[in-house]
This record gives sequence, C-alpha cells and structure tokens, in this order.
Amino acid sequence: MEFNHGLELLQLCEATGLPISQVMKKREAEFSGISEEEVDKKMEKALEIMKRSVSEPLVSPTASIGGLIGGEAKKLNEHRKQGKAVCGSLVSKAITYAMAVLEVNASMGVIVAAPTAGSSGVVPGVLLALKEEFELSDEMILNGLYTAGAVGYLLMRNASVAGAEAGCQAEVGAASAMAAAAVTEIMGGTADMCLYAASAALSNLLGLVCDPIAGLVESPCQSRNAIGASNALICAEQALAGIPWPIPFDEMAEAMYHVGRSLPFELRESALGGCAGTPTACEKTCRIFG
Repeated sequence: MEFNHGLELLQLCEATGLPISQVMKKREAEFSGISEEEVDKKMEKALEIMKRSVSEPLVSPTASIGGLIGGEAKKLNEHRKQGKAVCGSLVSKAITYAMAVLEVNASMGVIVAAPTAGSSGVVPGVLLALKEEFELSDEMILNGLYTAGAVGYLLMRNASVAGAEAGCQAEVGAASAMAAAAVTEIMGGTADMCLYAASAALSNLLGLVCDPIAGLVESPCQSRNAIGASNALICAEQALAGIPWPIPFDEMAEAMYHVGRSLPFELRESALGGCAGTPTACEKTCRIFG
C-alpha cells in the first residue's frame, strides 16, 4: 500500500475503492509493522493532545517565552461568544483554535507537529472547529487526520515542510494543504477533490516567507496559522462545490519547493528579513535577548 506521489495515491484509491484516509492507515500499519488498531491508538493519542492544546489557552493563557504572544486566542474566543465574529462561527473558531495551539507551543507546552511546530495550529484548529460546528464524531476527525497525514507525507517526500529550506509556504502552506484535504474527505469529497483542495491551498500561499521576529516561533507565526486555517476551509469549500484545481498536486508540490529554494536566505527562517528585519522587530529582539 505504498505510494510516493499524489498520482499513485489516487490510483490506489481507485483500485481499492478506499478513501485517502484508509489507504494512509493501511500504509502506516504496513510500514510500521503493527496492526491498524495500534495505528488508531497512536492517532487517538495525537487527537487528545490536539484537543488540549486547542482548549487550554482559552481558559488559562500563558505568555510565550519571548513575550511576543499570549492571550490572543482567549480574546478571539470571547469576541465570537459576544456575537461579534466577522468571519462567521466556523472560520472564527478555526482561527481561534489555530492561534491557541501556537500559544501552547511558544510557552513550551505539548503540541502535535502537523507537520511542524511552527505550523501546528492549522490542522487541529480546522478539524476541531469542524467537529464542533457539524457535531462530528472522533472517528470522522481521526479519518481526517489520516488524510492530512497522507498529504503531509507526500510534501515531506517530494518538496519540503521546513521554513529554513523553503519559507513559511512550506510550513503553514503544507499544513493548510493537509487541513484542506482532510476537511474535503470528512465532508464527503472524493480523493480527487481532496488533492484539488490541497493543491489550491499550496497555490494560495505560494511564496510566503519565513520571517520570525527574534527568531522565535511566535510572531508572525501565530497569525500565519490563522491564515492557513482560513485558507484550508476556503479551498475545501471550492473543491466540495465541484471546482477542480488546474494544476495537479504533484506539480504544485514541486512548484512550491522550487519557489521556496529561490527565496533569499533572509526570508527563510534567518530572522534577518521581512517582519523580523523591521526596526521595531529589531528593538524587540534586543529587549528579549538583552
């Protein structure tokens, strides 16, 4: 049940009649030499960690190590509860939860890298918001995580998920593609639709630079996760409406990698350009590190 490219994944889905999530689960069981039940237990543990990292900052926010973020998710949550959300309930929850996870990560809490710590808020933010809005079961969310994992695996294998190598488009962009595919399958989309959504998500964030202030995974990383979450929902909506993406997933992944490699060093996690290179960011860096 191995696959190395998106096209091979689609061919497996067609040959077996299985959705991406189930192909990925079987692949993991075979690769790890364990049963599918054992794979499920590992994924269930990941989901529980995601739930905690989404909910804890809404009640007890903690300042980040660098002091650049902390408490933003709680403010957003209260804003939505007051009926003031501009984005609507689903998107508002998704961006709130995504930002919450980044607060946990930045305060040395436990998160699930999905695919990285710097982009760890997108997948749980989107899927747990979807779960609440549509009253979905844990099983459906677990299936979504397998689908997300399949997309992440393909991007790690054929492109990059490292900001230092290919910019934030490789971190938040990858996470957004993973979440978009997951939502699409959960809401009844085909395997083709899932990869349409993933391709669109990559395209929308193509060229996004990695410019963390003070070199810390705090700002603008937290807000970028919110962008990744909203982008995932947009792309899933388009795919589910029957709108195909003109560039195949494999080609989009390759394009993302080449764009990332063409970014200058200053815009690939060095904290020397972009937001991190502004005078105010430099002042904050000096205050943080003395």
